[in-house]
Amino acid sequence: MAIGPIAVTGSIATDHLMHFPGRFRDHLIAEQLDRLSLSFLVDDLEIRRGGVAANIAFSLGVLGKRPVLVGAVGADFADYRSWLERHGVDCGGVLTVGGAHTPRFTCTTDDDQCQIASFYPGAMAASGSIDLAPILASRGVALVLVGASAPEAMLAHTAQAHRLGVAVAADPSQQLPRLDRDDCRALVEGAAYLFTNEYEWELLVRRTGWSEREITERVGLRITTLGAKGARIMGRDGAEIRVDAVPAREILDPTGVGDAFRAGFLAGVDSGLPVEHAAQLASLIATAVLESVGSQEWRLTARDGEERLSDAYGPASAAAIGPYLRAVLA
Repeated sequence: MAIGPIAVTGSIATDHLMHFPGRFRDHLIAEQLDRLSLSFLVDDLEIRRGGVAANIAFSLGVLGKRPVLVGAVGADFADYRSWLERHGVDCGGVLTVGGAHTPRFTCTTDDDQCQIASFYPGAMAASGSIDLAPILASRGVALVLVGASAPEAMLAHTAQAHRLGVAVAADPSQQLPRLDRDDCRALVEGAAYLFTNEYEWELLVRRTGWSEREITERVGLRITTLGAKGARIMGRDGAEIRVDAVPAREILDPTGVGDAFRAGFLAGVDSGLPVEHAAQLASLIATAVLESVGSQEWRLTARDGEERLSDAYGPASAAAIGPYLRAVLA
């Protein structure tokens, strides 16, 4: 079930990733949370390329697709643009805003893989002015993934895609706390795919005021990632598929793992894999990111990928996904 050319809208950012050698929870006092004032001394800093749209587009590019990246950046984007284009990403939908900085994500991760983060939007505030119509038409785009960005851009691009008759993958993720009931409903209604993690799913249910069943009936497929427990995929008819995570050999940084899952899933479906195998491929790519520092630093060979798929899901899954891996990975 091929999807066709994919456009990815959302944030494009620089990630500043730090590690706190301890556990946040050991330093939180429940009775004092209303006066919270903490500074964590970190022992590591990595500056990496990131942003949900750029992360998803990067992995789609590495996986043999030619995604169109749509978002707003500052004048400091030249090197980042070159990196993405070298990895198969079409940056023709990127708007450069003079006098603005490319957005910046700052995140500290503790020993439990819990994270405290902040996001500076910078040029992203202008992303709502990007008109999807000429971008989609010139590239024959068949699916628009609407990722976390300026809320007005997310709503505008969702509405534009629906108006143009192009399928939507809804991925509100980090912006859910900023979206009200009507916004959440507008992003979800009629989506071909709805991506959330487990926490975001519970928050989305509360935000929309719809029941789990009411949301599921409004989308084509609901994909909920469950961290180390894998992923759950629900169809409109109530059919459920559960996929375990590919075990990690080492855990270095969880940043961007969910973005990698989305890219792997859409790449798999677009390449004709059944949904379960597409989710298994997605779990493999997500684990590759978990084992690296930075969302766009993962490396995987076809041979290693097949071995890990066989170990996690059995020889039949490896045999089904293997030809695709051999076609796109060295």
